[in-house]
Amino acid sequence: MGGSFEKAHESLVERHLSVRTGERRGRLARGHQYAEKLLLQNVWWPLFGNLDHLHPEYEVYDWNRKSQFLDFAFIQPYGKFGLECDGYQSHVKDMDREKFSYSLNRDTFLTGMGWRIIHFSFDDVQKRPEVCRMLLQMVIGPTLIRNSPASSISPQEREVLRMAWCTGQGIRPKDIMVHYDVNFRTARKWLQGLVGKGMLRPILKNAYICSYEPVEGFPEVWS
Repeated sequence: MGGSFEKAHESLVERHLSVRTGERRGRLARGHQYAEKLLLQNVWWPLFGNLDHLHPEYEVYDWNRKSQFLDFAFIQPYGKFGLECDGYQSHVKDMDREKFSYSLNRDTFLTGMGWRIIHFSFDDVQKRPEVCRMLLQMVIGPTLIRNSPASSISPQEREVLRMAWCTGQGIRPKDIMVHYDVNFRTARKWLQGLVGKGMLRPILKNAYICSYEPVEGFPEVWS
C-alpha cells in the first residue's frame, strides 16, 4: 500500500501544480509539506484507498473576500469538506487574540457557506491516526450514505452501513441484533447483503468471520 500511496500522492500534487498559476501554485509548492502529506497517508488513505476529489491547498475567501487556504478540500456534489492539520506551535502557541478570533470566525463563515471544516492536530495525525480516522468516518460517512443511489440498498442496509461507518471499527451481527432488535438470521442477512454489494467486507479470525467493516474507496462507491 505504501508504494501505491506514494504514486497517488505524487500524481495529486503534480496534477494540481500543472493547472495552477500565481499565488495558488506558489501556495501549493510552499504549503504542502510533511504534515499535510502525513494526514493523507495516515488518515485518509487507509479509509478510502485513493486521493480522488481532493484539492490540496484549496483557496477560499472570507467575508471580506480575503484569500485563505485550506490544507485540503474534498468536494463532491453532495458536500464540501475542508480538512486541516494543525500544529500546536503555529496554530495555537503563536496565535494572538486577534488571530484566534479570526480563525473561529472564518470557520463559522465557511460553515454558513456550506463547508464542513474538520480539524486534526498534528500530534494525533502522527501518533494517534486511528482517532482521526474514526472522527473522519463519523463526519463524512453519514453524508456519503444519505446520498447513495436509493435503489442500491434497502433502508435497513442503509442504517447498518451508517452504524458501521460511525463506530469506526468492525461491526458484528450481535451489534445489529442489539441495536435494531432483530434475530441473528436477519442481522447476518443485512451484513451479507452489503458484502455482496461491495460496501462491507468480512474480517476473519481463525478462519471464521468475526465482524465486518466498510470497504476502502467509499467516494467511488457512493459517487
